[in-house]
Amino acid sequence: MSAFFPGQVASALTSILQSVDVHPNQLTANNLLTDLKDEKIEALYKKALVIDGLIIPKGWNEDSFKALKQSGYSGFSTSLLSGSLKSALKNIGEWDERIKNNSDVLIKATTADDFIRAKKENKTAVLYGFQNATMMEKSIDNLDTLYNAGTRWIQLTYNQRNLLGDGSTERTDCGLSDFGIEAVERMNELGIMIDLSHCGSQTTYDGIKFSKTGACFNHTMCEALHKGHPRSKTDDQIKAMADKGGIMGIICLGYMIGPDLGTKTTLETYVDHIDHAVKIAGIDHVGVAADFAIQGLEATGATRENWYVPRLTRFKPSYNVQWPPWIPELDKPDRYLQVAKVLDKRGYSTGDIEKILGLNWLRYFKETLKS
Repeated sequence: MSAFFPGQVASALTSILQSVDVHPNQLTANNLLTDLKDEKIEALYKKALVIDGLIIPKGWNEDSFKALKQSGYSGFSTSLLSGSLKSALKNIGEWDERIKNNSDVLIKATTADDFIRAKKENKTAVLYGFQNATMMEKSIDNLDTLYNAGTRWIQLTYNQRNLLGDGSTERTDCGLSDFGIEAVERMNELGIMIDLSHCGSQTTYDGIKFSKTGACFNHTMCEALHKGHPRSKTDDQIKAMADKGGIMGIICLGYMIGPDLGTKTTLETYVDHIDHAVKIAGIDHVGVAADFAIQGLEATGATRENWYVPRLTRFKPSYNVQWPPWIPELDKPDRYLQVAKVLDKRGYSTGDIEKILGLNWLRYFKETLKS
């Protein structure tokens, strides 16, 4: 059988349409080809194991469950309350109860196998973690308590300095403290993922250096494409992370992706970050991450007054917070289906798209989490 190229297929479809007297404005060969490609990607997405590197679960409700059903997610890492050990364990208990009461939908994830089981059973695996290490308080032993409760990832610092090291907007850039290095060692022993997303530059390098397993940036972006933002990671940091087996989740929060949100910063810009990360880290070390509620910011009632204005004082000016903060295609449950369509248009293979959607996270979980 002869092979047909897209142009030949389009020509053949055009002839068929003309023979049945279909007006070109009603249906065209190119439209049919687009529909066929979309159907192919939708089928791929349905088959894929889709993992979100970071979901913010604050205010989880029935709308969240509805969005989860629309998302196609096989799993996500959830950001829990890190203010103190007491509040952290209380929040873990609340999620344990939520999963118990919705066992037909959710699975508490502690190993990579839980994500595979979730996909097979048409459920969603939830990986517990924290965007700060403040709930450790002053005791390394509290890591054991958190691990035994289900914690499987911890970001060493948020934007500010804590007992472990300096954050991304801290005035100083001193890296990990002795306490921080001790914490990394114990996290390695237990099987807790080390996340460096909000860490300062030297803390990022130290986290990679002192961790025996690969550290991750579970929600960040490329400094090469958004220069000067304190939350971005440089090519050198991305390469160092990948060389030790880590993974980088590209953040969906629009104002993190570029300075011209609503004009030049679009869904295509988001995929530009994926392209660049793949170029630097390699195809096995890049994933996706939202950094907001599963249903999107707009759907949760984010407004200029209740979302944007508070962040003008909560974050330093270097954060360059914008309003509205979202990229429309990413601010909805099927965000990664839209990403997959762009990846397909850019020539990514089926296998590589599946890696970015979730298989790279699964690989990292297998190498980092203990059974």
